[in-house]
Amino acid sequence: MVVQFKVFKKAAPNGKLTIYLGRRDFVDHVSTVDPVDGVLVVDPSYLNNRRVFGQLVCSFRYGREEDETMGLSFQKDLYLASEQIYPPKNDECSKLQERLIKKLGANAYPFTFKMPEQAPPSVTIQPAQEDEGRPCGVEYYIKVYVGENEEDRSHKRHQPNLHIHRSTVQLNIRRIQFAPSRAGRQPCTIVRKDFMLSPGELELEVNLDKQLYYHNEKIAINIMVRNHSNKTVKKIKSAVQQSVDVCLFSGGQYRSTVASVETQEGCPVSPGSALQKVLYLTPTLSSNMDRRGIALDGHLKNIHTNLASSTLLANPESRDMFGMIISYTVKVKLYLGAMGGEVTAELPFVLMHPKVSQKVALLAFYEGFLRSPGFM
Repeated sequence: MVVQFKVFKKAAPNGKLTIYLGRRDFVDHVSTVDPVDGVLVVDPSYLNNRRVFGQLVCSFRYGREEDETMGLSFQKDLYLASEQIYPPKNDECSKLQERLIKKLGANAYPFTFKMPEQAPPSVTIQPAQEDEGRPCGVEYYIKVYVGENEEDRSHKRHQPNLHIHRSTVQLNIRRIQFAPSRAGRQPCTIVRKDFMLSPGELELEVNLDKQLYYHNEKIAINIMVRNHSNKTVKKIKSAVQQSVDVCLFSGGQYRSTVASVETQEGCPVSPGSALQKVLYLTPTLSSNMDRRGIALDGHLKNIHTNLASSTLLANPESRDMFGMIISYTVKVKLYLGAMGGEVTAELPFVLMHPKVSQKVALLAFYEGFLRSPGFM
């Protein structure tokens, strides 16, 4: 079986530097993170005894570009790693780098950046159609440039009215997370509400069939209403809410409803009666394409994205202040009329992509790589 895999290539405007990556998605395993490894091909005659440096940059944009005035900037660029690639200081290579160097020739040099464990996953906040400029969110990119030293500021990316240097290469990558191998406990909650000047109470029990769901998977919401009060349940509404916690700001948490359903089937639930019901919701990006402020997984050109995955943290107290924490909850609400009010229950759950076997993926990659001579 021949498996075709693409090797990503990006050249400087003058064609003197070219970088190659075997992938643009690097996995955050919570306790460890995949190293960012690639190969640089350089034209030595162009350098004139200058050096080539590489940087791994995390760019955090928390405000719109069009709102930046009088030198005010809503963006922070964090330089996570930096190293000299040419002349080479380190000859250690991964298997992928060895194969690339063998194909690319004598002027190919490996580079590897170690991504910090606490750095946040890639996230993009969906802009409105009328918004201009780069969207808010967290993105990563590799920058390779020719310079006298690592502090050569003439290659800074976002200075106004400054074009990228002719010998600078920039390539966006993503930091992603996959679903854990073990799911947590089945989510379940019971809410009881009594009423002033009225006997008895209303009980709402909600549970999900599991804690972990994959993107585009249907969520089954099991609802049980036991009415021991003299109130009447007239309507039931269920929704999936996405929460975005911007760590840079205290109180910077935003909620958006990404799927909802409302029903009167089985209602009214009169005093002394009960109702058991299952509602189904499927949160997808396709049903939220026009919603500004929805968090999406980090976007790369020609790579399809989706609603942002839940953020997994090794320690919930250790949050990178330049990150965005994504979480999801199911919210069920009983409407009791103008005088009765409402009864609400919430359950958290995890929404992610399934984990692909790394060993199988690497074997498939090498098979496709070795059988495909025209990979560039």
